[in-house]
Amino acid sequence: MKHLVVFTGAGISADSGLSTFRDADGYWDKYRIEDVCTHEAILLNRPLVIDFYNQRRKEILAAQPNAAHLAIAELEKHFRVDVITQNIDDLHERAGSTSITHLHGEITKLRSSNDELATVPLSGWEQPLDARHPDGSLLRPYIVFFGEGVPLFPKACEIASKAEILLVVGTSLNVYPAASLLQYVDENVPIYFVDPGQPKFGIFQNRITHIQKRAAQGVPEICQTLIENYK
Repeated sequence: MKHLVVFTGAGISADSGLSTFRDADGYWDKYRIEDVCTHEAILLNRPLVIDFYNQRRKEILAAQPNAAHLAIAELEKHFRVDVITQNIDDLHERAGSTSITHLHGEITKLRSSNDELATVPLSGWEQPLDARHPDGSLLRPYIVFFGEGVPLFPKACEIASKAEILLVVGTSLNVYPAASLLQYVDENVPIYFVDPGQPKFGIFQNRITHIQKRAAQGVPEICQTLIENYK
C-alpha cells in the first residue's frame, strides 16, 4: 500500500458547523488571544480560560464528522494513511481514522501544568476549575497556546518525509510551524490541495493540484480519484 499523508486545517471542521478561529466572525474576533490562549492568560484569569475551552468542547462534542472526514477514513481501505491535523477536535477519530497526530492539542484531553505531554482524558465537556493532574499540578486544556512550542511537530515532519502522496485540506498555509510541513515532503511526491481559497503556494506552485472547493464537497471527489489513480 502507498503511504498517503493527509494534512488538515480548520476548513474541514468548518463544514461540520464549527467556527474557526481566524476567519471573519471567528473566535479571535470575539476574544483577545492574549486573554484566552496564552500561558500568561491561564495564570492571570484561570476561570475565563477554562470556561472558554469548556464552551469550545461543548460545541465540538455536539458536532458530527462530515463527508470529508468520512472519506479520509475510508482511504485506509486503500492506502496506509497518516492524518496530521491542526485541529483540536476529535472529528477525525469519530469518523474512523486510526492514525492521527494533533499538532495543536486535543480538546478532549487535559494536561499537566508541568509537563506538556502528560495528558489525561476528559469525559464530557466540562473541566472542573480546580482539577489536578496526578503529578499534583493544576490541569489545563491540552492546547498549544500562542508562544508555546509544538511538541509533536518533529513527529509530524518525520511522517511527512515518508509520504508518497500528500493531501492537504482546509488550511490557509499561514500558521507556522505547521505550514512548513510541505517542505519535508520529497520533491517527487504529488500534492493535492482542497480549499475554496487561493493561498500563495510559492515554490510548491507547480507541484500542487488545487481543488478549489469546500472540504465536504472536494475531499470525497479527490479521494475517489486517488483510489482510482493509485491502485
